[in-house]
Amino acid sequence: MPAPARQRCHAVLAGLVTLATAAVVSLAAPVPASAADTWTETGSDRADPLTESQGLTSVEVPANSPNRYTGIGTIPIGVSVRGWNHVGDPDASYNGYYIEPYQQDSGNSKMYRVQAPDGTWSEYVHTLSSGEALNNSWDAISPDGQWMLSGEWGTMNRLLVFPTPGVNASTSPSADLPLASKVDLDHPVRDVQGCDFSGPTTLLCSSDDPDGSLFGMTKPLLRIDLSAAPGGSSDVTGHVTALRQLPLRSSCSGTFEVEGIDYDRRTGILRVIVMSPGFCILTDSKTYKFSRG
Repeated sequence: MPAPARQRCHAVLAGLVTLATAAVVSLAAPVPASAADTWTETGSDRADPLTESQGLTSVEVPANSPNRYTGIGTIPIGVSVRGWNHVGDPDASYNGYYIEPYQQDSGNSKMYRVQAPDGTWSEYVHTLSSGEALNNSWDAISPDGQWMLSGEWGTMNRLLVFPTPGVNASTSPSADLPLASKVDLDHPVRDVQGCDFSGPTTLLCSSDDPDGSLFGMTKPLLRIDLSAAPGGSSDVTGHVTALRQLPLRSSCSGTFEVEGIDYDRRTGILRVIVMSPGFCILTDSKTYKFSRG
């Protein structure tokens, strides 16, 4: 969630006593006939607005690790006082490196906070390239662990590719994290809040698109098929497909906010966070679960 959206979330949390509820239910649109995948909703869990409102990831190493979430309340004080006051949708490599994306309200850099399998933390800062947006909504680690994708807010035709901090041997906390290459999309996307690899060259992404003109629906679940596995030597292309609208159900009327996404390859379960409008951000925000087919 970029700065304007974050400010909206903060305003909702700070002014809950002034909000009124309304008994309005908004149902998800049916799956488009052209969709190559069918993802069926199978359940949901309440999403806490302080600690589960931004992102989530499943962790494979160590074994039996719980799922991890990010939100306003998960940012360490020592990180926020240095200006890194927004955390996005994290990811974890298959060998146990956990990475959170951070942004600040102004400046020329973004930060990735990495926890190694031994529990130690380190920070990798990336200085913005020419024309690169400041926000840092999500990261997605490639299945081989060597490359990390990230995106920019707004209407975009690309995704960014970095060497995975802490995993790729070319990275160091004492050096700038370089932009290695990009994914050129064949169709624009808007307000992507999270992506996760579901295969070596396939991404599933959650979009907070409020407009609906790009795919004929608001708040879509997207699939991006890459022409090749991402790397640092050359750009790859990505074919974008809208699979379905994500669930928008609440006892309150207003604007929903789609947040992070996670695909667990061990179970085949896809999870997406959707925060409810108004007062109901406290009561019926959900992490929705889906299965293929």
